[in-house]
Amino acid sequence: MLDTAPQLKKIPFPEISRDPLQTLQVNLGYRCNLSCTHCHVNAGPKRTEMMAEETIGWVIRVLEQRAIGQLDLTGGAPEMNPYFRQLIEAARALNVAVIDRCNLAILEEPDQSDLASFLARNQVEVVASMPCYLQENVDSQRGKGTFDLNILGLQRLNRLGYGEPGSGKILNLVYNPQGASLPPPQVPLEADYKRILAERFDIHFNRLLTITNLPIHRFGSQLLSNGIFDDYMSLLQEAHLDQNLDSVMCRSLISVDWQGILYDCDFNQMLKLPQTRNQQPLQLSDLLDDQLQMPPIQVAGHCYGCTAGQGSSCGGALS
Repeated sequence: MLDTAPQLKKIPFPEISRDPLQTLQVNLGYRCNLSCTHCHVNAGPKRTEMMAEETIGWVIRVLEQRAIGQLDLTGGAPEMNPYFRQLIEAARALNVAVIDRCNLAILEEPDQSDLASFLARNQVEVVASMPCYLQENVDSQRGKGTFDLNILGLQRLNRLGYGEPGSGKILNLVYNPQGASLPPPQVPLEADYKRILAERFDIHFNRLLTITNLPIHRFGSQLLSNGIFDDYMSLLQEAHLDQNLDSVMCRSLISVDWQGILYDCDFNQMLKLPQTRNQQPLQLSDLLDDQLQMPPIQVAGHCYGCTAGQGSSCGGALS
């Protein structure tokens, strides 16, 4: 697989100031039941990296001792980590809001038959990847048969109250472009999703989040192989808006990899750009140090993916 990291590190990007920490985004491992073409993590069934129980314990200690309001669980498929449920129960006992970044197909795996009810019981917000409302587009990006599994997963969540106003069970969908383009405007696309999914499948959800494909790992390699990496970077840079710098997720979020190493975001994690002190990567345990001065946010060319056009973050469009 072609590596885009050297090119991205050479591209300058404006400095970003850090805000108080609000979200701990934890990558529980790179194993996944799917191998999506747009995946910036390069996740798949053959990946073996998984967060250990000891590291899960450090996550819980940080939640206990730091005023962190939100735990954002990602992967791979975070649900494939054997300590996934233990971590959620500990976080909810501390009144920490939890997000599960779910690929929906995992809900239909034979060993996950009670996963949806577990999430509902613990009031876990589900952020579900649904790159299109058309079967052909979803299956081409995520594998044949995935669309049907997504529909079954959404219907299962709806039966448990997810997506219903006032239920407290939040179900948000995520859109990624099919190729080397920016996402369309989020608000009208959300309206299309809601109308078509309701008409065809009686499916309901809260919000649609549009996320730009970042030029790293699997998607970045495709750009290089197709000879359009520079074109895509030009597209991102030309669409950059300074106003989006005020809302990028790295200002109030810390990303944690499966080994407990800290990063400014999940994308920096994939590019192996950790937060450092004295040239050593910061660990979860460092967050318990009252004297810790967080280093500046590390930026590079891939950051234009978050500031181009309407902006992009794990919470969708910025403007």
